[in-house]
Amino acid sequence: MEVIPAIDLLDGACVRLLQGDYGQVTRFSDDPAAMARTWRQLGAQRLHLVDLDGARRGEPSNDDAIKAIVSTVEIPVQLGGGVRSVERANHLLACGLDRVILGTAALETPQLVRELAQAHPGRVAVGIDARNGLVATRGWLRQSAMEATGLAASLEGSGVVAIISTDIARDGVMGGPNLAALQAMARAGSIPVIASGGVANLAHLKALQNLRPPLAGVIIGRALYDGAITLPGALETVAGVPTQPPRTR
Repeated sequence: MEVIPAIDLLDGACVRLLQGDYGQVTRFSDDPAAMARTWRQLGAQRLHLVDLDGARRGEPSNDDAIKAIVSTVEIPVQLGGGVRSVERANHLLACGLDRVILGTAALETPQLVRELAQAHPGRVAVGIDARNGLVATRGWLRQSAMEATGLAASLEGSGVVAIISTDIARDGVMGGPNLAALQAMARAGSIPVIASGGVANLAHLKALQNLRPPLAGVIIGRALYDGAITLPGALETVAGVPTQPPRTR
């Protein structure tokens, strides 16, 4: 199971929201590229970026920060938030991102997801964000009537490389992941599932590892920034052996 640090971008800064509430913002760094270097130096093998401005308004405003991150680390970087068109996805992939993550588009324009997944094999993922089991879109500001597991099942055979599953009620509150919901998502189809939201300690990581079918990864945000978990400790827990951060370039 891959451990993936999150970098959420808002107005060019690295922040965290509480349960997706744009009115409850904690600012962690004004230099997201420096934060990316820190996670890489501590052993990260992949980074997860969220363009919060793009998710809310559908308009990019963090491209400078995204490009700076991609150019400063040599590991794969994936991004979600506001990716709702072929042009936007192509632009981001051309900037050097390893994957783009579509969320709102998966519900509103599912054919777009399939077209992009076929055009960019292995480089298109889908983020399914749920509140009470139902998909939320537009930066979590709109609630749909679609069940999260139903949307996951509908993606079968689409070419999507992974599903990032977020329980909004658990995001940023450090209360533990929704294990039942994640297990249901993993059982909804054959697409690998990456958990996001709620991880606050190493016991939570071990619980995620015990789910069957197994998860492909876990994205951790606030727990790393608050120091509740260290990245080397998380990597060691998942691997079962001590880890050594890579040497800096």
